[in-house]
Amino acid sequence: MSPSTSPRFFTEWEVARHCTKESCWVLLGTRVYDVTAFLRMHPGGEALILRRSGKDVSQEMEGPPHRHSENARRWMEQYYIGELDRDSGTEEAQTLRERRKADEQTGGQTAEKTTDMKVKQEDENSPYNRCSSVDLDKDLVDWGKPLAWQVGHLAEKYDAWVHQPVDRPIRLFGNPFMEASTKTSWYWVPVVWLPIVFYLSWDSYTSLAKGTTRIALTSDFSVPVHKYIFPLLFLMGWFLWSFIEYCIHRFVFHMKPPAHNYYLITLHFLLHGQHHKSPFDGSRLVFPPVLASLVVGSFYAILCSTLPEILGTSVFVGGLCGYVVYDMIHYYLHYGSPKRGSYMYNLKAYHVKHHFEHQRAGFGITSTFWDHPFNTVIPDEKF
Repeated sequence: MSPSTSPRFFTEWEVARHCTKESCWVLLGTRVYDVTAFLRMHPGGEALILRRSGKDVSQEMEGPPHRHSENARRWMEQYYIGELDRDSGTEEAQTLRERRKADEQTGGQTAEKTTDMKVKQEDENSPYNRCSSVDLDKDLVDWGKPLAWQVGHLAEKYDAWVHQPVDRPIRLFGNPFMEASTKTSWYWVPVVWLPIVFYLSWDSYTSLAKGTTRIALTSDFSVPVHKYIFPLLFLMGWFLWSFIEYCIHRFVFHMKPPAHNYYLITLHFLLHGQHHKSPFDGSRLVFPPVLASLVVGSFYAILCSTLPEILGTSVFVGGLCGYVVYDMIHYYLHYGSPKRGSYMYNLKAYHVKHHFEHQRAGFGITSTFWDHPFNTVIPDEKF
């Protein structure tokens, strides 16, 4: 709802009726929010919101056990739909009712501006004033046009802007073909890469089973490689991918581009910034084909240049399987609703905190393992 639009009013009974997955409303003071679209995205799981549907969540927003970040509060404002109309009325609700009545009677632009100024002055002391509505029409970019060529002009404002997430799809390019090349449906990752994983696993194992593979330690001495070493090589590749995943996420995706460099800002937005700006745009949650092929190809080339081909392939296929699992887990962390207390539940909460509060920490996706030795662990909080 635009800040300049007169709000609708709802009774407590009307709000309380919306308490299902199909329609879930909550209150924040006298403000009414339709959070139906956010249920599956909530890091604490949809059940936590459903138990509080139709009720005031002010205490839960402030904590304990978890105080929600400013980004989380700003995000919530995107679901604002109106005000609570109590019989006794509060000063804030009464002010808004008078504003709407004035708008309906005058309908004039001058009267609307005057009323907005009065309401703004009277609402300055409201505890929810800091949760200002997200007005995309007044954003730093024009959301009606492709964003790829706009973000570079944000300069020093880019870093703060890109880490204020919004719930809306992003269009990067005007050209339909270029735009399509930046999107990937989640199911294409296993469809494309798992057959390659199965084939290379079978080929590596059968090649090792021939008993002809040896590692030369000196010119006169070599060690045979048994076929049963394949699972160890596979797991080694998976472990190596987890480290590569962490390094790419931390040092490439989360680099802070120089404010004066238009091209590096644009590159950062295309690589990962757009994901932080719109973290629930499902078509951009997995690696696009070009980037995935580049990463996978580079990984294979490095391994085969440092190890005998069959050993390099065995390690590579484990890393490739790790990449598939990484992309699938990443998608699930954004759209899944894991059981409370499970590993995936805690991992989802950890990752969403990375998006909303700790953008310079919590770089692990499939696990938090590498965050510990590199001291980038997000502080533990209960949800």
